[in-house]
Amino acid sequence: MDQDLIKKIPHKTIQRLSQYRRALLLCFEQGKTHIFSHEIANLQHITAVQVRRDLMLIGYSGNLRKGYNIKDLIELIGKIIDSPNGQKVAIFGMGNFGRAISKYFSGRRSKLTIVAGFDVSPDKVGKEIVGIPCYHMDKAREIILQEGIKIGIITVPGDQAVETAKAMVEAGMKGILNYSPTPVEVPENVFLEEYDMVTSLEKVAFYVKEH
Repeated sequence: MDQDLIKKIPHKTIQRLSQYRRALLLCFEQGKTHIFSHEIANLQHITAVQVRRDLMLIGYSGNLRKGYNIKDLIELIGKIIDSPNGQKVAIFGMGNFGRAISKYFSGRRSKLTIVAGFDVSPDKVGKEIVGIPCYHMDKAREIILQEGIKIGIITVPGDQAVETAKAMVEAGMKGILNYSPTPVEVPENVFLEEYDMVTSLEKVAFYVKEH
């Protein structure tokens, strides 16, 4: 697929494509070879129209009788989302949450690899945590440059998030996923995704209240 067209795909569509791939991988592992748009929609709790729009946007069409070829669709989504040579990821904050993310992510995506963790606790620094070497925060810039790491995940306490994000940007990070409760600011050339568990829980609580 043309790289210029890929760059024009909306962020929300990229997010849904990732969710489609996760669902498709599960279906493929269960021996399913084809799937219809309404089946994908049911798995994602969205409309079949939205699924068809997204897949038409990336130039993929299915068979009217059999639906979409799952293997082919997984491969196409991979070509759009993944970097051909793979990308390295580091986790900042190797406490319980950082360890949980490392364990969950291990082996799930061949093109994304968590290669380093950073912390300040003597109990963690210099050790391997879930198979990932943990370094002191002071060594972050050195290790990031040495390993060519471009993506970082923040799981440090809220009062350390801003300083951590600043250090990540200064070390050359181009993508940051912030799981801390404190919002951070980054330059325009750094992509930032922030996930606030409290906000998500409040959203759920609102719909429960309304219904």
